[in-house]
Amino acid sequence: MELSVLNIKGQETGKKVTLNEEIFGIEPNDHVIYLSVKQYMGNQRQGNAKAKERSEHTGSTRKLGRQKGGGGARHGDINSPLLRGGGRVFGPRPRDYRTDLNKKTKVLARKSALSYKAQEDAIVVVEDFTLETPKTKDFVNIAKNLKVDGKKILLVLPATDKNVYLSARNLQRTEVMEAKNINTYKILNADVLVVTEGSLKTIDSVLTK
Repeated sequence: MELSVLNIKGQETGKKVTLNEEIFGIEPNDHVIYLSVKQYMGNQRQGNAKAKERSEHTGSTRKLGRQKGGGGARHGDINSPLLRGGGRVFGPRPRDYRTDLNKKTKVLARKSALSYKAQEDAIVVVEDFTLETPKTKDFVNIAKNLKVDGKKILLVLPATDKNVYLSARNLQRTEVMEAKNINTYKILNADVLVVTEGSLKTIDSVLTK
């Protein structure tokens, strides 16, 4: 698949890049995408939800009613789960939701996600650029020039660029990432990928080791 390289003014530079078929042209594997997204979402969870059970409540241990003959269900003290304000039965406890996934599966998931974006014509290639000063207005103008404004954008850079990052930080539907750090969830969550020329080389080296 061949794409034209644009500059930040949205004009064609006359250069073209050929997307690596081993990455952008494979048959997507939906199951490994599911596993990768599930792992990412699980790894984001704090896992600190906690509810007090019966033994953890502070309250009188006096037995409220006699064992039999009361006409209702038996229960003990005021901390009983049967009563309002009592403990919770099998409540949540702090736990770690992190899971492991082997490297080949994660690589295949990223390739599959990128293939979907290529099939949807949702990849825009721009020449490498930087901004002299961090200015959100400049980044908004670049998005308009590339005709991706109003969409959920994932801008992929070959390396950290502080000015570009700060310029896009306040935009809710825009995210900036280094090429080596892109993951399946971020790729699929974006409406369009704006990828620089240098980033394509990094993606090739990371996913075709």
